[in-house]
Amino acid sequence: MNLDSKVQTAQQISRDVLLEKYAKTGETLPEHIFRRAARGVAQAEADEAQRHHWEQKFYMMFLEKRAIGGGRIMSSAGTDIGATLINCFVQPVGDCATGLDEDGDPGIYEALSQAAETMRRGGGVGYNFSKLRPRGAWVNGTSSISGGPCTFMDIFDTSCKTVESAGARRGAQMGVLDCTHPDLLEFVAAKRTPGRWNNFNVSICISDAFMEHVEVDGTWELFHRAKPGPAIIANGAFQRADGMWVYSRVNAREVYDSIMKSTYDYAEPGILFPDNANRNNNLQYAEKFLATNPCAEHWLPAYGCCDLGQLILPTFVSNAFSEEASFDFAAFQDTVQTLTRFLDNVLEVTKWPLEQQRQEAQNKRRIGIGFTGLGNTLTMLGLRYDDEMGRKFAARISEVMRDAAYLASIELARERGVFPLFNSDKYLADGTCASRLPEPIKERIRVNGMRNSHLLSIAPTGTVSLAFADNASNGIEPAFSWGYVRKKRLAGGGDKHYDVFDHAFNLFFEHKAKPLLGETAAQTFKEAVFYNRPSFIRDGKEVQVSDILPSCFVTALEMTADAHLRMMEAVQPYIDASISKTVNVPADYPFEDFKGLYLDAWKAGLKGLATYRPNAILGSVLSVATDKAPEAKSKAQAMPEVPDIDPLSVVIEKRPPGRMNGITERIDYYNTEGRQSVYLTVNFQDVEGVVGGKVVTVNRPIELFLQGVPGAVPQEWVALAARTLSLVARANLLHKALADLRQVPSDRGNVRYGFYEKEDGTRVPRTHRSEVGAIAYAIQEILRERGYLDVDGNLIPTRVQAKSQLALTDAEPAQTVAIKTGLMHGIECGECGAHAVIKKDGCDYCTNCGSLGTCG
Repeated sequence: MNLDSKVQTAQQISRDVLLEKYAKTGETLPEHIFRRAARGVAQAEADEAQRHHWEQKFYMMFLEKRAIGGGRIMSSAGTDIGATLINCFVQPVGDCATGLDEDGDPGIYEALSQAAETMRRGGGVGYNFSKLRPRGAWVNGTSSISGGPCTFMDIFDTSCKTVESAGARRGAQMGVLDCTHPDLLEFVAAKRTPGRWNNFNVSICISDAFMEHVEVDGTWELFHRAKPGPAIIANGAFQRADGMWVYSRVNAREVYDSIMKSTYDYAEPGILFPDNANRNNNLQYAEKFLATNPCAEHWLPAYGCCDLGQLILPTFVSNAFSEEASFDFAAFQDTVQTLTRFLDNVLEVTKWPLEQQRQEAQNKRRIGIGFTGLGNTLTMLGLRYDDEMGRKFAARISEVMRDAAYLASIELARERGVFPLFNSDKYLADGTCASRLPEPIKERIRVNGMRNSHLLSIAPTGTVSLAFADNASNGIEPAFSWGYVRKKRLAGGGDKHYDVFDHAFNLFFEHKAKPLLGETAAQTFKEAVFYNRPSFIRDGKEVQVSDILPSCFVTALEMTADAHLRMMEAVQPYIDASISKTVNVPADYPFEDFKGLYLDAWKAGLKGLATYRPNAILGSVLSVATDKAPEAKSKAQAMPEVPDIDPLSVVIEKRPPGRMNGITERIDYYNTEGRQSVYLTVNFQDVEGVVGGKVVTVNRPIELFLQGVPGAVPQEWVALAARTLSLVARANLLHKALADLRQVPSDRGNVRYGFYEKEDGTRVPRTHRSEVGAIAYAIQEILRERGYLDVDGNLIPTRVQAKSQLALTDAEPAQTVAIKTGLMHGIECGECGAHAVIKKDGCDYCTNCGSLGTCG
């Protein structure tokens, strides 16, 4: 370890976060965490001697800050908790309610259950919802009209809010829709609704064909294989020769502009380029990418996972900030080899939330080696992140990392065997990332094979960088600022404030600023940098900060958008997965230039792009105090018109505390075994909204319980079903779920429950296709009696439910409503409370306290 890399003990904030986020009972030092994780992952080795040898190698890799496992690994490896060590997964969602669709993908509620189990065990989940039939499509099973994928995403969002992830964090999600889906524009606009999909990053898969249509201003077809309902057919929908139904034809450039305007104003949706990703896929012969993980650095097929670890790049720099500064490529290559083995071991020792995930991982053995601290490393070497020399050096680091990882995987294949789906000719076919390897490495692959199908992924490092790398710049990013205050809420109440500095700046301060300026002047210099002042006082004279701080100290907000993009372009050819990076653009960046960024990204072969532009909608990156008092506003200005908020569309995040208003009924039904009884409980909550400027209240079901279900159904499945229905109810989609469940068949025969009345007044027993259908009907009856559903199971609109309230003329004053709804902007930091959360590295980043949201 060179002197520059360990000139000082880690900042107090780094040590505190490391122990708070990753330490388990009895672990009071970082070394305890390192030893536990190293020992836990080394258990995959063949014998005791090998386990001891590799435990020590892994431990020293951590201790010397050369590399680190992903946050899930460092938190849970070597423990007996039921969490997975894998960061993220992709979950298929089929076009049916339950069971499997015609392609074998799990139906909506099965996928929801699988995703909940994955998040409960600590994994984030990405989904492509494009298989779900569009809004207005015909549903044969229920002879009804589909609400479209966006309505079902509400359910997944609610589930994520209420399912506690391992380690007491909420799970992260990515929602993806293809650019061909008829609900594309609804999807683009969905997150503009305050509070909607707060637990989703959303992205659109944009094909080569779409971009080509944009370039020529062509007409674009929005299509799906599901047949439209009568209204859409009457409006001109038609079936193509390939069997697809074209719902509408739109102008490609106008659609592109709509997508870009949303991204320009709201930082979402992100843009994914699946054709670029699939062309580069080493396994293009065995799979097709479905979606990305929540931060988009890993394209994955159904049930694919990302097993992540990061090299800490600043550690390999010697003689920083001098003409003799260098990067230790030999030590770097050795560490890449150790990290490759470490992550391959993780696939053996982790707990898998689902069997499908385990099988997918064993067939392909994907891992994701990445790096953190690139921005700091270039600065320490005297290179600017935003110039050609900096990009070339970043590319060199990436190339060496790639070659070392592939060589390590070849050696693992010799020792442990190749991944089951390996085929050397197809793996090295033209276009794949592996086909760009040097010829000697490709020849070794042909002879010995590969242990891992994919090896490289540049992820956002979140808390890992702060905790394990002394606040080095995150992932591939440049530094965001050289210093900031992090306000942390304490468990016992109150706050603790930390002055947090960038790792590279701290090294410069100790090695260069203090020897040059002396202790007193160095501290005033440090204070000026911290508060972003242009000058400081030394010996009674004003000195410019730029005279002391070299030009290689350039932050993310000081460089052009094109510079961010060109760094991705320089590194991506050496990464077989993808890169998570945010391209920062200034608030006044022209919209036409902004659109051009995405066109450039597509042409450069990038696999996706995310941008952030501070603006009036999202809030500025940093707020500056001012002494100027706001001008007095007229009463009309102070009392803006209050928008309607339908209480039936409000998503309820969690059950309110205390006793609830509910109803419990015994449901007696008859199956082939005779009379059976189930106890059904439905709890309700009053939900407020605004209709026509008036406050109204609707009594909504939000919680369901089932007890005493007979037969072979395990009680834990009964509880899970009730839990799922509760989540669906909180997203106000219970009526749709019940209609779907009414159609579920059973091989145990029909079930009798309830009656219907013929025209002559005769009451006839009602027959259902299954016990599930009978119970769903029983729930519908309870909701009908409460005035929530009509006799056909349809939701009764708010204006009907709240008819008596709307008849009143003296409703609650509008200004009270404005206070209640004013908090629904969705950018408040959950850690410090400041309204300063932006998208950075694909994660929620608080510019006030440095919190990194679910990525931490």
